[in-house]
Amino acid sequence: MSGHSKWATTKRAKAVVDAKRGAAFTKVAKIIAIAARGGGDPETNFQLRIAVEKARAVNMPKDNIERAIKRGTGESGGAAIEELVYEAMGPAQSQFIVKCLTDSRNRTAANVRHIFDKHNGSMSSVMWNFDQKGVIIISAEEAKKVDWDDLEMSLIDAGVDDIINEEAGVTIYTAMADLQKIKQLLESKHIVTEAADIEYVAKEKIELSANDSEKVEKLIDALDDCEDVSDYYTNLK
Repeated sequence: MSGHSKWATTKRAKAVVDAKRGAAFTKVAKIIAIAARGGGDPETNFQLRIAVEKARAVNMPKDNIERAIKRGTGESGGAAIEELVYEAMGPAQSQFIVKCLTDSRNRTAANVRHIFDKHNGSMSSVMWNFDQKGVIIISAEEAKKVDWDDLEMSLIDAGVDDIINEEAGVTIYTAMADLQKIKQLLESKHIVTEAADIEYVAKEKIELSANDSEKVEKLIDALDDCEDVSDYYTNLK
C-alpha cells in the first residue's frame, strides 16, 4: 500500500519539543483542556486519552496534566480556550491547514496572518485539497517486533485506508470514525504507537526544489514558534 508519509513532520515536532519544552507544555496543555470538555477521565474519553499520551511523550509533569484537565472540565479558572482552523498558501504553491488553540481569537488571527505575510504567503482557501483521516504512527523500532503479514490482514479486515511502511517507521491511515477501533486493535496485540490523532491529509501533494524548501522551512519554523499553533498540515511530499 502506498501514500503520504507523516514521518518528516513527526521527527521535526520531536526536535522542536526538545528545544522548546516550555512552549510545548503550553501547547499540549491547551490540547488537553479542549479534549477534557468531553469528560475528565481518559479511560472513557478517547480524545483526552490521546491528548494525555501527547503530554507524556514530551515528559509533561503529572501535575501540569491534571491542571489542564481541570481547566477543560471547568473545575479551575482561566480564560476559555477555543479551537480555530486557518487555511493558507505558503511559498511555491505550498498549502497549509493551521490548527490553533487560543483564548484570544483576534490575537491568534493576527499572528497567523502575520506569519504568512512575512514569509511570502497569504490566507487562502485550500481545504478542498485535504481530507480528515485518523493517522497512527508506529516507530521503526516497534515495527521490527511486529509480524506484518498477520497484522496487515487484521488491519485491512478492520477497514484501514492505507499502511505506509518506511525505514523511519509505519504510518496507518483510517477513517476518522475508525481511529479508536484501530488503535485498540493495535493495543490488543501489544503494539505501542508513537502517535494517534485526527489529521488533515492532502489529496494531491507537491515536491519542492531545494530553494523553495528553504523558504517553506522558514515559514514552518515561525509556525513552530507560535504558541497558539497546536498543529499544521501541508501538501508537501
